[in-house]
Amino acid sequence: MADQGHSSDSTTPQKRGRGRPRKDVPVNSRRLVVDDFRKYENLFKALYKGDLDSTEKEFEILGGKDAVKEKISPTGETALHVAVRTGHDQLIEKLVELLSEKDLEIKDGDGWTPMLLAARYGYTGMAKCMHKKNQNLVNIVSSVGQGDQERNTIPVVMAMTIGNIEVARYLYSVTSLELLKPNHEGKHGSTLITASIWVDVFDVALDLMLRPDCSGLALLPNQDGLTPLNALAGKPLAFPSGSQHVFWKQWIYDSIPTPSAHSSCEVQVIEIDKPNERPSDQENIIRSSTAPPRPKLPSFGFLLRRGLLQLISELSRLLGIRQIYEMKVLHDLARKLLNKMCEQIPILSRPAEISEALFRAAEGGIVEFVVAVVRANPDLVSSVNSEGRNLFSCAIIHRQAKIFNLIYGLGSKSLILHRLADNYGNTMLHMPGILSTSKQLGRVTGAALQMQTELQWFKEVEKFLSPEFETFVNDLDESPTKLFTDAHKEMKKEGEDWMKTTATSCTVVGALIITIMFAVAFTVPGGNDPNTGFPMFSDKKLFTIFIVSDTLSLFSSSTSVLMFLTILTSRYEEQDFLKSLPTKMIVGLATLFFSIATMMITFSTALFLMQPSRSWMVIPVIFIASVIISIFGSLQFPLLRDMIMSTYGPSIFTRKSEPWLFTSSVGK
Repeated sequence: MADQGHSSDSTTPQKRGRGRPRKDVPVNSRRLVVDDFRKYENLFKALYKGDLDSTEKEFEILGGKDAVKEKISPTGETALHVAVRTGHDQLIEKLVELLSEKDLEIKDGDGWTPMLLAARYGYTGMAKCMHKKNQNLVNIVSSVGQGDQERNTIPVVMAMTIGNIEVARYLYSVTSLELLKPNHEGKHGSTLITASIWVDVFDVALDLMLRPDCSGLALLPNQDGLTPLNALAGKPLAFPSGSQHVFWKQWIYDSIPTPSAHSSCEVQVIEIDKPNERPSDQENIIRSSTAPPRPKLPSFGFLLRRGLLQLISELSRLLGIRQIYEMKVLHDLARKLLNKMCEQIPILSRPAEISEALFRAAEGGIVEFVVAVVRANPDLVSSVNSEGRNLFSCAIIHRQAKIFNLIYGLGSKSLILHRLADNYGNTMLHMPGILSTSKQLGRVTGAALQMQTELQWFKEVEKFLSPEFETFVNDLDESPTKLFTDAHKEMKKEGEDWMKTTATSCTVVGALIITIMFAVAFTVPGGNDPNTGFPMFSDKKLFTIFIVSDTLSLFSSSTSVLMFLTILTSRYEEQDFLKSLPTKMIVGLATLFFSIATMMITFSTALFLMQPSRSWMVIPVIFIASVIISIFGSLQFPLLRDMIMSTYGPSIFTRKSEPWLFTSSVGK
């Protein structure tokens, strides 16, 4: 899109004066003689500074009121164009007052009107000011850009495309609906909906879809060939299935009631100021002369309520409740927009743009989108993409478990799908062997856990299909197992290196703890009684805690070292990454953390035994040591948690999926 005022377009030279530009003077990229505009330099300086007095003086020097509408730059800008670019509100008001309605429609050399510039730069006040003078400005179609990037656009589409949401909402409220309907050749309606989806302004998109004769915009390509339905398919975060929360945020999300239909569909329309409603000078004098009321001291109840509200507001900010609520409103609007779009899906055909949107949603893991679109036309469930892969094969390749789980709710219809092979002869069992290009695998910690996840995918698809699929080969004569092994050689090697590196580091720590705890067992605090040989503090309870914690630390660290040694000496077969190696790593890390904790207990009890009357000195030392160990544990605990959840936690696959194709709702 061309930059107003500094364009480098190459167009036909404009004729000025006596014909061709002179060769001995500077020319700009439009072949306009720069010297012809030297007389406007002072005016340009005044406009850039926002100096109203200097601007008015320059207009008088240049010819009075007629100079206001002259083009004062080689790129065809008027004074109003320059004022909009520089963002001086006072200048805009004065210039609009001096210009006629027709003068406000003047375009510069790049095709930009002042209203289109205000939409581009996000100046809501300027847009309001110009619209009051000429209501047709918001409906003027401008051709901007160069070559393949040239587009016909209107101010509201420009503002929404760039993301100037405030001015876009205002312009939408005053733009003619006829410009946005599907029968208009400019495709402004579909472009506006697409842009609204990209910037998460779903209320405007939904409002336009609900307008008379506008529902057909859902399947109408915009100026870039993208339909609003396809744009919505590329927004995973606009749906619950694409948003992941920690457990307490998910609880807050589920606890928030779904917004009502009225509040969620209401578009925030900015009211147009009415000049006749301004207070008169007499009213201003009366208001200024009226003495302000004497302030009252706030009551205790008022202060208490105010304090509670501030506390609730701060708590809400810390917990992110406001953001979670806004997210739920966004999800509700996206769901309603999707349902409205699905009403336009034909039942007896499979348009290419709908299949494209369906596969895009499957790649992004948007369960709600896939379910709604397939319900609108059940035959779409057997669609294939350009590579001959069906919806669920695509879900496997992109590792979208939520989409793949839908196959269990198809019943007998799934038998038809899993027997299809793609253009390369790959069956559904070959798909886990094709490395994912999506971000799903990157969310898994470490190469070893990634290898485990890949094996889980292969095993799940293998269980779903009949045993004969293990013998099928593709066009390269590769069986599913061979394809998986060859594709994951590098990942397997990285997982092995990661396991060995982690095990080696932890073995050193465990061996050090063993050495310390073994020595402490025979050099107890206070020493031994020379007559009996028993420890001096053997009759104290703290000594019992000392011995027990020392023993537990010694045995747990020994167990940890043995587990890590078995990892170092493992064969590292492909199947070992599924259960064996992760289990050993879990036991090793858990016992190592336990040995560190019990070692700290041993250290603390020893200090109390030796310095029973100096707790003021002992407690800070114990606290500092505990903080250090806690930091170490907090850094390593996420790894242990991820391994436990990946190996023994709930599976990402759900085989007990209820039939969903011909029902009215689907579970989350």
